[in-house]
Amino acid sequence: MGFGLDRKTDEHALAYYLQAFSDDNLLRVILPRMTDTELNDLFSGLSDLLKIHLSEPEYHQFFLKDF
Repeated sequence: MGFGLDRKTDEHALAYYLQAFSDDNLLRVILPRMTDTELNDLFSGLSDLLKIHLSEPEYHQFFLKDF
């Protein structure tokens, strides 16, 4: 996986990485191994990104899938 080459490649690499990370089988393995702090930090970081980069309607449409 190439990261740091250019913006477009970085976006594609990060999309792949996040999709692979969110795989149900992987999450069943990794989540129980994470500390409470790691769980909180990951949840807070992702929540912060959503708040910064999405309007409330976009949050509902794209993240919550409310149509």
